[in-house]
Amino acid sequence: MREVSFIKQNKEKWLSFEKAIFNNDFKDPDELASQYIHLINDLAYAQTYYPKSKVIVYLNQLAAKAFQKIYKTKRENSNRIIDFWKTEVPLICYQYRKFIYIAFIIFFTFTFIGVISAANDGEFVRSVLGDNYVNMSLENIEAGDPVAVYKSGSNWGSFIGITINNLRVGIIAFVLGVFGGVGTLYIMFKNCIMLGSFQYFFYEEDVFWESVRGIWIHGAMEIFAIVIECAAGLILGASILFPGTHSRYTSFKHGAKTGIKILISTFPFTFSAGFLEGFVTRYSNIMPHWLSVGIILITLGIISYYYLIYPFKVQKEITHIPLINPSSI
Repeated sequence: MREVSFIKQNKEKWLSFEKAIFNNDFKDPDELASQYIHLINDLAYAQTYYPKSKVIVYLNQLAAKAFQKIYKTKRENSNRIIDFWKTEVPLICYQYRKFIYIAFIIFFTFTFIGVISAANDGEFVRSVLGDNYVNMSLENIEAGDPVAVYKSGSNWGSFIGITINNLRVGIIAFVLGVFGGVGTLYIMFKNCIMLGSFQYFFYEEDVFWESVRGIWIHGAMEIFAIVIECAAGLILGASILFPGTHSRYTSFKHGAKTGIKILISTFPFTFSAGFLEGFVTRYSNIMPHWLSVGIILITLGIISYYYLIYPFKVQKEITHIPLINPSSI
C-alpha cells in the first residue's frame, strides 16, 4: 500500500483517537486498550514500510499518550509513586523532548553570554553578583579556599535552606511560563548570566579547577534540574500560545498538568543537590581529586540518563510490538 493511501485510510481513526485521549472521553479501559493495539499495529506497519515517514513520529507520540492513559485506568493494583517516575514521567519527557533540548540550547547560550560579558567588562561580575559577594570571594581565594562560601553554617541548616531556595526557583521558573514562556526565559537568563560570570570570575583568578571541584559536586544535579524545570515552563507557555486544534483553555489545562508532572519529577534531584551542598561540598578542598570528579560525573550521569536516555528506552518498550497481519491493514 502506498503511504498516501495508508494515511488517507487511517487519518480519521487517528484524529478521533487523539481527540478522545486528549479530552479524556474514554469511559471503558478495555475499549482504550483495544484502540491502542490497533494504533500499535499501524505504527509497526509504518515503521516497516515507510521507515523515513513523518507519520511514524506522529504515531509514536500518539502511542505514548495512549499508554499513559491506559496506565492510569488499568484495573490491577500498582505502586502509583514508583510508576510515576518509572514510566509516566519518562514518556512525557520523550513526548516533549524538543522542549528539553531547546531549554538546554537556551541555557548554554545564556551562560556563554555571561562568560563573554564578564570577559569583556571588568565590572560586569560586580554588577551581577554584587560587591560584597565578589570581595568575600576574593578574600576566600587569598585564604586558599575559593569555595569557602559553601562551608558556612551547619550541615542541616545549609541543606534545608539551599533546598528550599532551589525548589522556589524551580517553581517560579515553571509558573512564570504562564506568560507565554517569557517569564521562564527571564528566570533562565538571570541565573545563566550569574553562572557564566561567576565561573569566569574564578577562571580569571586562576582557581577555575578548584571552583569546578567545589561548585559542581552539587551543581551538576542542581543546574540540570533547573533546566528541566524551565523546559516545563516553556511547555506551559507553548500550550497557551499554540493550542492547535483544541481550545486554548483545554490546551492550557493539558500543558499545566504536563508541566507540573515534569516539575515534580525534579524534586528528588533538587533534594539530592541540597544534600550534597550541605554535607559534601564543604569538604571538596580536602577530598581526593578522583573522589570529587567521580561525584560530579556520577550525579551528572544519573540525571542525564533519566531525562535524556531513559525516556527513549521506555518509549521503545511500549511500542515494540510485532506487526499483526500487515496485509490486512
